[in-house]
Amino acid sequence: MLVDTKARVGVFAIALGAYLPQFPSLLPEFRAQFEAFKKTIPDSVEMIDGGLVTTKELSQAAGDKFRAADVDLVILQLLTYATSYNMLPAVRDLDVPVVLVNVQKLKAPDYENTDTAKWLGELYACGAVGEMAADLERAGKRHAVITGVVEGGDPGVQAEIEDWCRAAQVRRRFRDTNLAQIGRPYPGMMDLYIDETNLYHRMFLYTKQFDWEKMWAIADDVTDDAAIREKAQDILDTFDIEGGGTIEKVWDMARYVVAFEKWVKDEQLGLVASHYDGFSQGVAGKLDSMLIPAFSMLIKQGTACAVEGDIKVAMAMSILKTISGTGQLSEMYSIDFNEDICIIGHSGSGDYDISKAKKPTMKIVPIFHGKTGGGYLTQFYPPTGPVTYLAITQDRDGHFKFICAEGENQPGPIFTFGDTNMRTKFSIGAREFVNKWSDAGPTHHMAAAIGRHIDTICKVAKIFNIPVEIITR
Repeated sequence: MLVDTKARVGVFAIALGAYLPQFPSLLPEFRAQFEAFKKTIPDSVEMIDGGLVTTKELSQAAGDKFRAADVDLVILQLLTYATSYNMLPAVRDLDVPVVLVNVQKLKAPDYENTDTAKWLGELYACGAVGEMAADLERAGKRHAVITGVVEGGDPGVQAEIEDWCRAAQVRRRFRDTNLAQIGRPYPGMMDLYIDETNLYHRMFLYTKQFDWEKMWAIADDVTDDAAIREKAQDILDTFDIEGGGTIEKVWDMARYVVAFEKWVKDEQLGLVASHYDGFSQGVAGKLDSMLIPAFSMLIKQGTACAVEGDIKVAMAMSILKTISGTGQLSEMYSIDFNEDICIIGHSGSGDYDISKAKKPTMKIVPIFHGKTGGGYLTQFYPPTGPVTYLAITQDRDGHFKFICAEGENQPGPIFTFGDTNMRTKFSIGAREFVNKWSDAGPTHHMAAAIGRHIDTICKVAKIFNIPVEIITR
């Protein structure tokens, strides 16, 4: 990614201190289990080690570390029975979910040869999880439970831990990067309008405002021919250009992409929402004509770029890109009632990584429909198979809500006038899907990703403490 971020995950383990002097074998056993457990946390996140906690004081010390690190998530390993005072001081002042990992060391007891120490040390993980969840609920803390076993390996547990860490990456990305708004939303699209202060308070995203005059001049100082040539080749490798592409043909576009990449890094931009509604003449017309492929090159490198000034869909694109590797801007296009499918897509910038069926294409059109000027359109070709859609909307009080659905992209004909589009079949049928999706009150844009990701989206929503409405799976 052009701007990299790494979630911070607080990890600690608890056991009842009263057991330790009674059964001397337990402390080395618990230490070994905790060391092994920490290795299950993926390297994609920064682990904040709260240690093995057996007293309230140790729990308070873990909480101090977690607060100082501004953790995005806490993962708690339950080693044996422990009272909830081993847990609560560590998380009392945090506003992030606590994932209770209820993983037993052994698959099953050897009943005749199990003494109290072995039972407490290797066969009692499940004893405390109810108490922890009850007290987290009473404390108003978001929580989740993972149950499994160490012996023989447990891919389900590992997948859940990694999924939570992916979800935590979204919180860190929103906290550590900025959102660039260039211009303003498309006039009259009131569903897109947003209060940037409310956005910062609720979703942690800070908005930086940019005027188009600044963007027109952004490439004036880019004179490194080698860097421009390398980026021009990258553009040619990314797109099939109608009529053939050459270094010279995309030279000015490459110069702007080099400038945009520096801008993204300098301003720490994870998301961009832009719309231009001026006169496409001179340098303004030159940049406007090539903006779609230029921003597509940024999306390819992890910076979500949304058209029509839609900040909310930029957020949805960033979430899906972060958790799944793909994030394509989309909207309802049409319905094929004969096939009972929805045609879903959008003109404008797109995600190279979603174009698995075919290399993306680029062509020049004289008019951008509904917008000023003309220039390059890009079309991306998502594969058949599972697809996830995510929209972000708000209620009358400014609270955010996720709306999501899973479907299946079908083979068959698509539009060829230069816009990305998918043929998606939903389990409830096209007619009912459009009714239910629309009734949930989304903006008219949503993001799309290859695969099924609702479970991870629900984790992201729990981290941000916002509701999710699932339309279909």
